[in-house]
Amino acid sequence: MGKTIRLTAAQAMVRYIAAQQNDDGERFIEGCWAIFGHGNVAGLGEALHGAKDNFPTWRGHNEQTMAHAAIAYAKQLGRRKAMAVTSSIGPGAANMVTAAALAHVNRLPVLLIPGDVFADRGPDPVLQQVEDFTDGTVTVNDCFKPVTRYFDRIMRPEQLLTALPRAFRTMTDPAECGPVCLSFCQDVQAEAFDYPESFFEPKIWRQRRMRPDEFDLADVAKLIRGARRPVIVAGGGVLYAQATEALADFAQTHNIPVTETQAGKSVLPWDHPLNLGPIGVTGGEPSNTVCAEADVVIGVGTRFQDFTTGSWGLFANPARRLISLNVAAYDAMKHGAVPLQSDALVGLEELGEALNSYTSPGKIDGLKADWLGKVDPLTDAPDGNELATDMQVIGAVQRASTEETVVMCAAGTMPGELHKLWKASKPGSYHMEYGFSCMGYEIAGAMGIKMAQPERDVICFTGDGTYMMANSEMATAAMMGIPFTVVVTDNRGYGCINRLQMSTGSAEFNNLLDHSIGGENSNIDFAKHAEAMGAVSVKVGSIAELEEALAKRAQAKGPYVIVIDTDPYPSTEPGGTWWDVGVPEVSERAEVNAARAKYETNKKTQRAD
Repeated sequence: MGKTIRLTAAQAMVRYIAAQQNDDGERFIEGCWAIFGHGNVAGLGEALHGAKDNFPTWRGHNEQTMAHAAIAYAKQLGRRKAMAVTSSIGPGAANMVTAAALAHVNRLPVLLIPGDVFADRGPDPVLQQVEDFTDGTVTVNDCFKPVTRYFDRIMRPEQLLTALPRAFRTMTDPAECGPVCLSFCQDVQAEAFDYPESFFEPKIWRQRRMRPDEFDLADVAKLIRGARRPVIVAGGGVLYAQATEALADFAQTHNIPVTETQAGKSVLPWDHPLNLGPIGVTGGEPSNTVCAEADVVIGVGTRFQDFTTGSWGLFANPARRLISLNVAAYDAMKHGAVPLQSDALVGLEELGEALNSYTSPGKIDGLKADWLGKVDPLTDAPDGNELATDMQVIGAVQRASTEETVVMCAAGTMPGELHKLWKASKPGSYHMEYGFSCMGYEIAGAMGIKMAQPERDVICFTGDGTYMMANSEMATAAMMGIPFTVVVTDNRGYGCINRLQMSTGSAEFNNLLDHSIGGENSNIDFAKHAEAMGAVSVKVGSIAELEEALAKRAQAKGPYVIVIDTDPYPSTEPGGTWWDVGVPEVSERAEVNAARAKYETNKKTQRAD
């Protein structure tokens, strides 16, 4: 046996994490977010303090949102780097479960290290311990099991020798990538062990590029060569695989138009002649028209979420075939797709070679110009002093944007409006968490994006509803001097869900404040609230004032918050598809009965294959 070094388990964990690198030679885990409590302050707290000169620890204000910041960091960097997050046991750990689910849905790496109960069970039950009357091994941290890609409970110091490599294999594997939870028993954190020195040597975790199976490749190429109206659905996997140029080359060579999912938006510049723009429920007429007529739909790096497929009512051509080029077998086989399991970059290159001189005869002339002619005026500044619309707010931000601007959002009205209306200029300029669409991701996520790419001009869209869900990392950003812009559109409630409620025939109820018990008493001053947390803030009364405020954003040394009142009712009517939201079969409301009849008609267009 080689040389050993005696360390506590917590010291060994931190030392190992700090030595792991990506294939650019950079540290894969950049640092650790931490809120200390009993369960991690004595063990991990001491270890992180000892490494603070070369492995930073950041203090968050909420366990869920500091994990959101870590996840946004990894997403913006295309999964090339990540962060760790540690919490105390009990409620601190449980607060991170939502963030774990968000990372799991979006296939994003984050290393979660919640403290756990005593492995030796000596002081049981400890403060904040949940006791299962039938299973003595269960703790709160078992909640992480369904929402992480790899879970391990560290009950002996030497278990790190196997658990940590497994954790990094998971986070860096393109198909299995996702959140990891190492549930760290608090007594074990402080226990010492003689670890091999070789365990802490720097290791490079390379991005593995899976090549397609030659028989699958031949099948897919044959199918495309017979297509008359093929179309590409580009998802976030194109960005993660750094395959945007390969996609552009493939589309141009074979004259196949491209549509963009929420995660895939920005894979091509908005004005690329073959970029039809957004697809699906929040999509535009060009993409949805072509997809409805397509005989071959080629998914590249997409999960085919219901918002993309119009709940599988979009691809209406009865003769259409589905191809899924995806690094994950689970996604490549969805809905009877002809699978091409492969890295997006390698897969597009080899599929292009297999297609040889094939060129699609399909035409898309005029579709995008007609669409832009309908929706561009919606983003223009109003002539009068009427309440601003979300579309007009987007227009103001678009006009103020630069080549370095990144717009981001997650939930509420703005994801749909941005998907339809935002004109993304280059890859990575549009950051949308629409897999879990988690309210409260926005402010913490904007901070994570700015930490990932300090040179970028980060603009966060958030409604008043999601602002109220989670805003505490505003104080963290102010404390750390991390500048980004937050545009708060205050429509006094959950405007998006209110419109959905109305579309199903229901009465307006419990969404807008004015339709809620005591809502008339609510008058939140978001500008003052943000200012109280250390942000520079301003309340504007018009789109013109919004543009003036946006022009000053570069002067801020920390978060800069602009609040504007908006109308909760208008939305972009052109485009979109049906979305399967169950409407009651029985109701006393005529509006609900009419909506149910429409629902049953749309349900007949839904394809299971």
